[in-house]
Amino acid sequence: MGGGNAGGRDNGWPDQRDREEHYATFPHMTVIENDAHRIDPLGPDDILHYEQLALEIYQLLSDEHTLKFLPQKKLASVTAAQDWLSAAILNFHSGRNQVHLIRSKKTGALLGVIDVIPPAVAREHYQLAEYPFFLEFYLKGSARGQSLMSRLLPKVISHLQRDGIDEVAAVVNRQNIPAAKVLRRAGFKLSGTFDHAQDLYCC
Repeated sequence: MGGGNAGGRDNGWPDQRDREEHYATFPHMTVIENDAHRIDPLGPDDILHYEQLALEIYQLLSDEHTLKFLPQKKLASVTAAQDWLSAAILNFHSGRNQVHLIRSKKTGALLGVIDVIPPAVAREHYQLAEYPFFLEFYLKGSARGQSLMSRLLPKVISHLQRDGIDEVAAVVNRQNIPAAKVLRRAGFKLSGTFDHAQDLYCC
């Protein structure tokens, strides 16, 4: 299930001014977990298992159920997944968006991804009155129907709020009813129309 999507962003390096703003305003989320799942930020262990993780990313972002409402995000090959992962690692450590991995505690399998996008990156792509932090989330098709995001997303929001992030937003295709329900259960409210196909939810 594709979730809160902030749209088509690039993965370029920030200039010095942007880096200073990112570092000043972007806290690093630590591990979040419940009894069955955990959310980890990209870390050294992931780099050590780069090829395996790239394969898992490819399986996730080539899953037609995951990308039903986000076909433009589909990865065409494992090589494309490696490029995606390399950009995610660089962006994470340069203070841009932070990718977090949702895994099963029992099997260690990758079940999804949450991407936290700071205002400075959103500002590069959109004309908005205000620039909150944006969330994107992607869930593997095999993990659907288990209320996984309904249980984890409130923990993510609470974590961000404890770190001083008061405004969080997500953009959802208005036909993606399951994702909209997940956001509402986590405290998001419909804020308005984002574009011709997507709505903006804020928390």
